[in-house]
Amino acid sequence: MTQEIWSKVDEYIFDALIPADRTLDEALLASDEAGMPPIAVAPNQGKLLHLLAKMIGARSILEIGTLGGYSTIWLARALPPEGRLVTLEYYPKFAEVARKSIDAAGVGERVDIRIGEALDLLPGVEGPLDLTFIDADRVNNPAYFEAALKLTRPGGVIVIDNVVRAGAVADPANTSDEIEGLRRMHELIAAEPRVDATALQTVGKKGYDGLTIVLVTS
Repeated sequence: MTQEIWSKVDEYIFDALIPADRTLDEALLASDEAGMPPIAVAPNQGKLLHLLAKMIGARSILEIGTLGGYSTIWLARALPPEGRLVTLEYYPKFAEVARKSIDAAGVGERVDIRIGEALDLLPGVEGPLDLTFIDADRVNNPAYFEAALKLTRPGGVIVIDNVVRAGAVADPANTSDEIEGLRRMHELIAAEPRVDATALQTVGKKGYDGLTIVLVTS
């Protein structure tokens, strides 16, 4: 299997199941024009987040890592009109771009963008949450997971992106801070009696990575 095949299958999935969406496309374009790294979730991954939120009837969502607001829009669209989404972003420039795209998508009233270090902002986030999406620096993922668990109600879901890193998570020779953060996070999840979880490898236009999906059971 090659990147060419992965990308081709992604394009097939996009065409078959995910209708073209000018607002989402413009959000990605705005991120590109602002010089942001091209690391937003793929359309099928955004749709997965959207469906997970709808499946559990989410009314309150936390996102750690706003970037340009692409995944934020997918999640916010799954909320009812009175729903709320708090998204945490370290870079003010990214938050500014995201705010414009989120407002253009018509979901601005549901979205509260907070700027700063996520670990500093998390104590100010009010629960209970229905869904948390963690898509930020992997070094702090153990602390992000612990904070999300405290805030998420039983029956709620925590989704963590970028957990495979092209297989590096399973390479004992890789002891980088990022990879050790992912391993520590998975150790915490495995030892936590209040959750049930799995992880999925993903391939596609974004390369080779994965998602961890956690159900809060009690």
